[in-house]
Parts: sequence; C-alpha cells; structure tokens
Amino acid sequence: MLKARTLLRLIKSLSIALLFIVKPTYAYDLDEVKEAGVIRHIGIPYANFVNYINTDGPYTAQGLDIELIQGFAAYLGVEYQFVPSTWNSAFGALTGTEAIYKDNVIQHGKAVPITGDVIANGATILPWREQLLDFSDDYFPSAVWLISRVDSTLQPITPSGSLDKDINTVKELLRGHDVLAMEQTCLDPNLYDLYKTGATIILPEKARKLNEMVPAILNNDADNTLLDVPDTLIALEKWPGEIKVIGPISEEQFMAAGFRKDSPKLRAAFNDYLRDIKRNGTYNHLVEKYYPSVFYYYSDYFEAHKSNDT
Repeated sequence: MLKARTLLRLIKSLSIALLFIVKPTYAYDLDEVKEAGVIRHIGIPYANFVNYINTDGPYTAQGLDIELIQGFAAYLGVEYQFVPSTWNSAFGALTGTEAIYKDNVIQHGKAVPITGDVIANGATILPWREQLLDFSDDYFPSAVWLISRVDSTLQPITPSGSLDKDINTVKELLRGHDVLAMEQTCLDPNLYDLYKTGATIILPEKARKLNEMVPAILNNDADNTLLDVPDTLIALEKWPGEIKVIGPISEEQFMAAGFRKDSPKLRAAFNDYLRDIKRNGTYNHLVEKYYPSVFYYYSDYFEAHKSNDT
C-alpha cells in the first residue's frame, strides 16, 4: 500500500499533468504557475548556460541559467522542471505556435502544446525574437565576433576606438574567405548582412549546436566562424593557441530570459528576483562560477548593474 506522503505526491503530479494536457495553450502566468506548483524551464544546450549531464532517460542539466531558474523557482516557492528543446521548437513550446526566422522573415507554423513557461539558455535579445516573446531585464553582455583558426591568413584588427569602424574593417576582410554561421541563432548571417561582404557563408548541412562551431573550424570544415562572447571565452580556454579573435561583427548585444507576451506577472516577478540576486551578490557569484574571465572583459557591465540595483 502506498504511504500517505507518496500518494499525495502522486496526486499532485497527476493534477499538474492534467492541467497541462487540458489547457495546452493556456496563458500560464504567475498565478497559474503558483497554483500548479511548478515552473517549466525551456533550455537548449549552449556554452555554460545549459549543459546536459544526462540524456539517457529524464534529461538533467547544469549551468548558469539552470541555477538561475532553479533559484527563481525557490523564490516563487514552486518546483523546478527542465524542458529540453531546440531553437526550431523552443518558441512553439513557449507560445503554442511554431516559429522560425529564415531569410529575414519570421515564418509561423502550426499550433502546438505549450510545454514551458520561460526560455533561458543564454538567449540573445534580437529584434525578431522580441516580436515573439517578452524578454526580462538583461543579465549578460554579448556580441558576435569573427573567430579564425590560428593558421588563417586573417589577422586580428587593431581597435580604432569606434565599434562601427571596427565592424566595417572586419567585414572588409571577409571577401573571398569562408565563414561558418548558423541560422535561427545570434550567429545568423542575415542579421549582419554578411552575404553582401563577398564571403562564402557556410551553413551546417546537419543540425549543429553552437558549441560545435569551433570544433568545426579546427576540423577544417571552414577557416573562420561567427561566435558570440560567452562561447568565445570558453573556446579560448579550451583550445589555447588554436584560435584567434579577428574582431567584432555585431554591435553590443545582451542576453535575457524569454516569457510569453501574456505572462507579464511572471516576467515582472523574475525581474524582481533578478534585482534581488544582483543586489545581494548571488548573481555575480553564479557568473564567476561559470564565466570567471568575463569580468576581465566586461567588469563595467557587472559593476554598473550591481550599483544600479542598490
């Protein structure tokens, strides 16, 4: 016979499951999250934001955004549930309608069940994504850089003091060179008009994760790749002396968590939580755990955000 505590947990789990099944496209905001007793975190493997540590059976993961949303769950007094996803399916899992960004246009697909309440995996705030969801306050700085193998003929530029000039200088170097890029992500060549540079843009024939871009150029799939700041910091530590940063491709960018547009209270609660952990030092401690070198490059960002919340 089941013990009373075990039976209660079983009934609660079944109730949550029935809530998701009966109302797959419900505007699941803060009150409903608290009523269900769980927040569902949509995550995509990327850098040290979300790393899978088990893919056999129930997915388990670790990383900056894993701990961030686990802390948010504790802040709300609910349980945490991880929902593994991909960029092709993540927006549907959050909003109930499939959507991809291709050829500078958002292409909407079929209606699908909502299986998550927040996307958080080092997601860059991009204009087309803002049409699909509402981002939280930003909490990590980024940008897209051109990365080359150390034996590439391209050489790192000398910073001019003007980001716009530096971006144009890097783009002028690309003519006749191949560059690995990835659609649906911040590395989408359409976002930076790279097809107009005269570069040969290489898109992966098979699904490739962002953390596989550097291994691809080391394997001679291409001589150069686009890469954003967090992945670059990890790559420079993982492959010292094998890659080099040529220069910037994008303006300054920022990362944040994404919420449904009809979940304003949940987003507001997350922003309150984020301000709290920035103020008490918890957030900087998490960043240092997963990205210790980012403070060397972006110390002003983290100090400014900390002081702005005090």
